[in-house]
Parts: sequence; structure tokens; C-alpha cells
Amino acid sequence: MMDRTVVVLGGGAAGLMAAGRAAEAGARVVLVEKGGTLGSKLLLSGKGRCNLTSAEEDMQTFIARYGPKGKFLYPAFTRFGPRETVRFFEDRGVQTSVERGKRVFPARGGAARVLNCLIGYLRQGNVTIYRNREALNLIIREGRAERFILRGQEAEGAAFIVATGGKSFPKTGSTGDGYRFAERAGHRVIPPEPALCPVRTREQWPLSAQGTTLRNVTLTLWEGGKKKTERFGEMLLTNFGISGAIAMDMSREIAQAAEGGQALLTIDLKPALSHETLTARIGRDFMKYAAHPVGDGLKDLLPMGLIPVVLERAAIPRERGVDTLGGDDIRRLVDAVKALSLTPDGLLGFRWAMVTAGGVDLREVDPRTMRSRFVENLYFAGEVLDLDGPTGGFNLQMCWSTGYLAGESAAKAALG
Repeated sequence: MMDRTVVVLGGGAAGLMAAGRAAEAGARVVLVEKGGTLGSKLLLSGKGRCNLTSAEEDMQTFIARYGPKGKFLYPAFTRFGPRETVRFFEDRGVQTSVERGKRVFPARGGAARVLNCLIGYLRQGNVTIYRNREALNLIIREGRAERFILRGQEAEGAAFIVATGGKSFPKTGSTGDGYRFAERAGHRVIPPEPALCPVRTREQWPLSAQGTTLRNVTLTLWEGGKKKTERFGEMLLTNFGISGAIAMDMSREIAQAAEGGQALLTIDLKPALSHETLTARIGRDFMKYAAHPVGDGLKDLLPMGLIPVVLERAAIPRERGVDTLGGDDIRRLVDAVKALSLTPDGLLGFRWAMVTAGGVDLREVDPRTMRSRFVENLYFAGEVLDLDGPTGGFNLQMCWSTGYLAGESAAKAALG
């Protein structure tokens, strides 16, 4: 039966989808997972809630979120895009809900429910699962893959799918193994870098306010005094710097700017208010707390953990009385609230990154099938490819789509 077998390497989101689809298409499927648990990283997605995809309906807008490389995904999204993803899970009992920012989540059960659904998909297709089987080598002869050498056994097949992920969250088993097999097949691997990763800062004040979530703020990246990019939304202050959606979305650009030594971040804590409107707002609050220290006068405006930071930036002692402040003091306060600055000092690294940037060069993979352009029965899916998107379900959607297409294509190849 080896002539009809598809071997899938990697039991994450892309690998599970690929294995299930290949079996559904009629192939015998063997899924090889290095660890003892399937979907380890999937269980961590969305803080355990699993942001399945985005409800963005315009395909051009959706593709644009992946940057210039997004066009590679057109065939995969046409075959199995966001709508098909939602239908896939809902048809199998995982009802979904759309939340802020068009993020699609399971209505209940979170990531565990999604994983159970996918495992059920594998059972339905009688997929054979090898756990705790590290792949050591890929044997290729005359332009065709023949088998994976595993620790303790071999996995032969008619078609092979590499869906081993990148290097982010290595504790889940994502240690870049797939890059080695891609290079063995003659592929170029774009050097992997952390993406969607927390940011270290030189300043220590985030430590004093760690755990503070800043909602509806604007984070702006400056390089050499020029605005490079900005995001609006939610971020988190930590013991090492900043995290949260908008900080992690900007992390690659922040890291690149930080390497040049001219990077600066500013946080607008009240982007909906102009300087004039914020000045008037502070004036009203200070009238309310006229007999109090200035720290009390800001408690209706700012999170408690940030008040000492803003006052320090404005050079105003916290114990100073509200009624002693003059116009210059108020201007410095407004400036501090509208542009609280931080100096980025690199990223926290793969251990904390949500995804990996870099991977198998897309020019060497057929986007219509996910097949290697060098080895006729070798396919790639998921984060092992040089693809990554922003937060909001885009990275999981890339895994679902490329996994589905790779599984279908590999099954057709295996079945002749």
C-alpha cells in the first residue's frame, strides 16, 4: 500500500488539516509527530481561545494583510479560504462567533474543541498516527522522495508533506526541523526570524507598571525622526518592555529599526483627543480634585500604574497639589500623555514569538499545489513556508489553506 500512502510530517494546524484532507481524498495517510501530543501550539493560539480566521470578506484586503508575499496564497484561499474554514468547522460541530476586529473564534470550547474536531477528522479518514517519532532524514532518489528516516523506524510513501512549523514556541516542538529537509531537497531557506513577538525596551518604567493593559491607544514607530508605521488597539506593559496585539504586530519592523540604532516608540494614550481637547479634559478633572495631589487628579484619565510614569516624564512631583499647577505644567502633562516614549532594544526571541518569519523560499514551491519545484512528490504546508501574517486569525488561516491544498494535491499524486 506504500504506492497510495501520503506521509505527513508534523502534527500542528497545517499537518492535521493536510492529513485529514489527504485521507478524505482517498489516500492512505501516515501522520508523524515528533512529540507526544498533537496540536500543542494550536492549543496555545489566541491564549487558548483559538482565533480560527478573520471574517474579512474582501479577498484583496485579506491577501494584502500578508504583505507582498500574500499573492502566493491566492490559489490556496480560492480552494479553501476563510469561508470554507468556517463551514468546515461548523459542519463538524464547532460553532463560531465573530468578535472585535473581525476575529473568528469558536463560540465555546476554545482551542481544545478545535483540536478535538481535527482529531475526529483524522479518525474519520483512518489516519495512522506515529507519536514521539523524530524525523532524522529524508531519502530522495532521482528527483523523488522515498521515505523519512525516523528515530526507530521508517515511513515510506508515494507522496510526502512537510508541515513541521517554524521555530517559534520551541517547547511545542517547533524547532525548525522542516528547514533541514527542505534544504536536503535543494530548496533555499530564507533565514527565520521571530515575528509577532514581544519587544524589549531600554527603559525600566514598564516594569513598574507591568500587567497594565492599555486599550484604544496608538503605538508609533519612528526611525531617524521619521514616522515608519503605527497601530491602534491594545497593548500590554511587561517586566521586559511591551507586548500585546499592536506591539507584536509591529515587532518585525521594530526589530529592523532597532538594529540601526535610530528607533523610537511613542504611545498616544488618548488618540481620540486632540491636544486642545485633552487640555480641557485635564482642566475639568483638576477642578474636580482641586484640593488633592496631582496624582489623584489623573486617576480618572489614566491607569494607576501609568500615573507615576507620566508625571515623571512631565517633571511634576506626584505629591504636588493640583491647585499649584500652571499652564506650562499642563502642557508637559498633555505632551507626556500624547507621546509617552520608549526605546526598543530588540525582540524577546523565538521562545516567545507567536510565528516565524522566513522559511522555504516561495519561488521554489508551486502555489497551485504546494508541491516542490525540485522533488515531484514533496509538498510543503504552513509555517515552514516563508509566509506570515498579522494577528487576527491570519496565520492559522494560512495553515488551514496550505494544509488543505497540500493534502489534496499529495493524495492525487499518490493515487496516480
